[in-house]
Amino acid sequence: MAAINPGWSKPSTILFASEFPANEKAFAFALSQAVEFGAEIIILHAYGCIDAAAAAALPEHCNDCDTARAEEQHLEQLAQRARDLGIRSHVVIRPGLAAEQILSFQREQKIDRIVMSTHSPGPIGKLLVGSVAEAVLRSASVPVSIVGPEVIRDTYHNVAGRIILCSIGTHKSSRVVAHFAAELAARHKASLILQHVIPPQESAEHLAGRTLGQIESELPSLLPPSLQHKVDVRSRAVLGDPTEELLYQGRAHHANLIVLGAQGASRFAAITRAGILYKVLAFAQCPVITLSPALLAEFGDMENYSHSSEFCLAGVF
Repeated sequence: MAAINPGWSKPSTILFASEFPANEKAFAFALSQAVEFGAEIIILHAYGCIDAAAAAALPEHCNDCDTARAEEQHLEQLAQRARDLGIRSHVVIRPGLAAEQILSFQREQKIDRIVMSTHSPGPIGKLLVGSVAEAVLRSASVPVSIVGPEVIRDTYHNVAGRIILCSIGTHKSSRVVAHFAAELAARHKASLILQHVIPPQESAEHLAGRTLGQIESELPSLLPPSLQHKVDVRSRAVLGDPTEELLYQGRAHHANLIVLGAQGASRFAAITRAGILYKVLAFAQCPVITLSPALLAEFGDMENYSHSSEFCLAGVF
């Protein structure tokens, strides 16, 4: 099995994939991570088609070159904010489709983490993840941090009493996800909550004669021995709705980060956004860090990975 990259939990280079205008909460999160770890921030923006809100922020009669210059000036202000804090930062503007450019840049450069936002227009749209975020979440070969529309700003700045909530299931990749979450907890000096939620209708299959208490006591064994005594680990196994339990525990414990593996895709969930991951991104009050199906496949979880362009991200359980 491949080894966990140390840069995933202690990034030296963070790629902030920015829309235009930039999402302030997402940039603030990227900046806080860069300050904590002394990492460089690369601010990447792909231009081509822009939406109505972005167009309204530009002067009239802008052509493509004017648009690129105006966007670069705006993003350069963010880079300067980082430099003012002693963080190395620069702006990269590329023409083309955003998802393709983000993934291409990540493959070309030594990037340890991608930070981006997702927003949801309107009450129905709250369950939607933009096509750019979905493509990046599905295919990135590094962890992707998503700052959703309900994230409460500065929750991730609380250095004292930090909590990382990690959702795990029965997938082969659960050990990788738990290991990554433990590495993050060690780096952030945070407590780690490992949570396994079993839908009641699947309890007979998943319990297989065991009690919830037995399953709960087994969860810390997912962590490598080298980390089991370095991290304050709490485990929780319950029957319930995985999404509701994850969101509730995130709020109840004032979690600073939620860690998920992005496996378990289905065409239905991709269309309706019924999967756990989509709902967590829409309603979580803290940033969510995901490991893509493509990345998890490197650790042997081929069950939930497809090279097909029709493969769509759906959930995590």
